[in-house]
Amino acid sequence: MMLMITAIIIFICVLFNKLSSKLGIPMLLAFIALGIFFGVDGVFKIYFEDYKFAENICSAALIFIMFYGGFGTKWEEAKPIAVQAVMLSSAGVILTAGITGLFCHYVLNFDMLESFLLGSVIGSTDAASVFSILRSKRLNLKYNTASMLEVESGSNDPCSYMLTVIILSLMQGGMDGASILYMIFAQLAYGALIGVIIAFLAIQMLKKFRFATDGFDAAFVLAVAVFSYALPTVLGGNGYLSAYIVGIILGNNEIKNKRSLVSFFDGFTGLMQMLIFFLLGLLSTPSRMAEIFPLAFIIAVFVTFISRPAAVTAILMPFRCKINQIVLVSWAGLRGAASIVFAIMVTVSDAYVKNDIFDIVFCIVLLSIAFQGTLIPFFSKKLNMVDDNADVLKTFNDYIDDDEVQFIQLNINGGHPWKNKKLKDIVLPNEMLIVSLLRGGETVIPKGNTEIVDGDTVVLSAPAFHGKADVTFSEISIGKNSGKKNKRIADLKYGKDELVVIIKRDNERIIPNGDTIIRENDILVVSSRT
Repeated sequence: MMLMITAIIIFICVLFNKLSSKLGIPMLLAFIALGIFFGVDGVFKIYFEDYKFAENICSAALIFIMFYGGFGTKWEEAKPIAVQAVMLSSAGVILTAGITGLFCHYVLNFDMLESFLLGSVIGSTDAASVFSILRSKRLNLKYNTASMLEVESGSNDPCSYMLTVIILSLMQGGMDGASILYMIFAQLAYGALIGVIIAFLAIQMLKKFRFATDGFDAAFVLAVAVFSYALPTVLGGNGYLSAYIVGIILGNNEIKNKRSLVSFFDGFTGLMQMLIFFLLGLLSTPSRMAEIFPLAFIIAVFVTFISRPAAVTAILMPFRCKINQIVLVSWAGLRGAASIVFAIMVTVSDAYVKNDIFDIVFCIVLLSIAFQGTLIPFFSKKLNMVDDNADVLKTFNDYIDDDEVQFIQLNINGGHPWKNKKLKDIVLPNEMLIVSLLRGGETVIPKGNTEIVDGDTVVLSAPAFHGKADVTFSEISIGKNSGKKNKRIADLKYGKDELVVIIKRDNERIIPNGDTIIRENDILVVSSRT
């Protein structure tokens, strides 16, 4: 029964993903709403209050979100604003947390350490929410702002995590100045150094090792992501920082099957985001949050209009950034999954807190995603920050340009018309090019006078098709008693919208013509219009 409910929830999450994009609502808000719908105050009344279990699951999911935040970042696009983005993800988090902490202490009468704890928990911005809005709305922003937001939101969770851990340690006692300094050193140094080492070793492995089964490279990279978090964590380092660094190094190196890895992690991290936000919605108790909402609303307003803008302005002004860019970056500082995961850490820790940190942070995140997230496209236009000549998808590593090429293989044997001809004498269709010859286990880079010989494999390039073709492919196996056996392709009776495009014969792939004879054990690949 639970498996069926889980499958139904995933189906609904996928549907919500499509629906929220059309309605202009951040999709992660829909996942939270779905969790509340199934939760104790919802229709299905599922009682779930295991914060420790939720912390383990959400922390694990956050590893992959952090890793893919780096893996999907195109460094070439991010390089011009890297310094600003790194300053925002480090000093920006510290300033936001500090200003928010002072407000909570002196205005809202929180205890000093608890004030800074709350500021630390909500100090970072949410990569999943920012990426979702930039992609779904195709927000092409001026002055490399999309890359700035992408790098900042993808890399600032480690700083927020480090501040949270330090303050929790102070609240639990037993920490002196030397211990705090060493913790900061260990968090940054071990996290960064181990991340670089793991990334280097992983790249060498991916380049030199051939996996026995297709898809195992994705399993290997998945293990690398987990290991990049686990190893520095054991040594006192920042696992999230390490995972992000490994992701950004791997994502910006030439490795085998990179496109399939991007597709895999895009879908996998999407599932992780669904899991986190649904689980957090399930964990929440709306009836209990009603009394905490006014306090959360005040803090959310202060962060949105005071502490975040103050931190962003202080950092970006020295770089002479435009005022409209500073305003948009300030507004786009969405709170999200990481803040709630860190709030769960506070809840399960031994530190004593007077206020319900989880419910306060949960309300702040809801307000941030619903209010700020929904209005980012609106403010982008009002602030004249939309660049119609750019493509925001180019800031991501999974971007595929429209002029992408595909490769075609031709085996030269028997009476092939190209045999013993020089390349300059072969007439090719426009936009097609012979890019290499495979001969006797070696690769030959072709020139005009290169002669094609029997046994060569010719590799051609041509523009990839990006249109929509209503064509499906099916396979037909030719058995001993098949009526097609020993017949010519021209003698087969197929519909006018069907065509045999390939014959699979032993280890060969044959492109047939009308005189090709079909043999027993052949597999015919037939295309047909749907």
